Amino acid sequence: MSIRVGIVGGSGYTGLELLRLLVCHPMVELVFITSRAEAGTLVSDSLPSFRRRLDLKFIDPAHAPYKEVDLVFFATPNGVAMQSAHEILAAGAKVIDLAADFRLKDPQLWRQWYGMDHHCPELLEEAVYGLCEINREQIRKARLVANPGCYPTAIQLGFLPLLEQGLVQPASLIADAKSGVSGAGKRMEQTYLYSEANENFQAYSVNGHRHLPEIVQGLEAATKPGIGLLFTPHLVPMIRGIHATLYATLNTEAAGDLQELFEKRYQDEIFVDVMPSGSHPQTKSVRGSNVCRIAVHRPQGGARLVILSVIDNLFKGAAGQAVQNMNIMFGLAEDSGLDGLAFVP
Repeated sequence: MSIRVGIVGGSGYTGLELLRLLVCHPMVELVFITSRAEAGTLVSDSLPSFRRRLDLKFIDPAHAPYKEVDLVFFATPNGVAMQSAHEILAAGAKVIDLAADFRLKDPQLWRQWYGMDHHCPELLEEAVYGLCEINREQIRKARLVANPGCYPTAIQLGFLPLLEQGLVQPASLIADAKSGVSGAGKRMEQTYLYSEANENFQAYSVNGHRHLPEIVQGLEAATKPGIGLLFTPHLVPMIRGIHATLYATLNTEAAGDLQELFEKRYQDEIFVDVMPSGSHPQTKSVRGSNVCRIAVHRPQGGARLVILSVIDNLFKGAAGQAVQNMNIMFGLAEDSGLDGLAFVP
């Protein structure tokens, strides 16, 4: 079986990572890739790494042949996928949106955090949140998948085992997370210039990051309402990677073996690696891979836990997870096209 695929938005970092994965995927036939700025240009002329591997030209999104594909990926800014989702679904294709258009179930909450009305709120209920380790069975039957954000992926996977077992106080969670500059996309803003970002470390969106409601919604859907989360993101001078340091307070000192809890929760998850007790996962260990590496700590045997969670923001935090969702939706092996090891060095 070959899956006929189109990509809308192929010139950003996420779109390029997705394109690289799909070109190498053994079960994918890439039919089209869009870019307004590059329309009419051979992909391999703009991106020499695709020479002798891809003979497609970028096309304008207005000319995308949705009826010719089985699946459309949107690697576009927020607010784009919702403009075309109805048309694509009506043409018989499935949709995976790598932006935030279908992540939040409440259209008023969407407006509050993204500053625009939702174009098709009637699809929000149907859309399946594509965190595979929670919603695998729903993804399997979905027409429309909302690919999770990068911070939400690392943070939810770190907190889930504890919340599912009711071991920690859900109203007092803390996520202190750091991201490489590629998480901001190809923005020509002063903050992301080399001379500004290099040898610098800073927090941002302290009063509220757009991923906050997504994380809370996801954790509450997987466990129960009452999640209270303090989330502070930071920008660090590296290209790709997310490191989330998570804090939670135990409900009881008799919590059992937390290492065993995490290992058991993720024992069947090919893309979640629970590291040995006392480990400190590094972002470079997941760079260019679809793996989330996690370590759980209980400093001095006290009531406060520290969970360390690392991912590649462009891979497990975006394009890799989108391909993982595609594999599930079309009945393929979940690691198809995703079995590469991290880049070293």
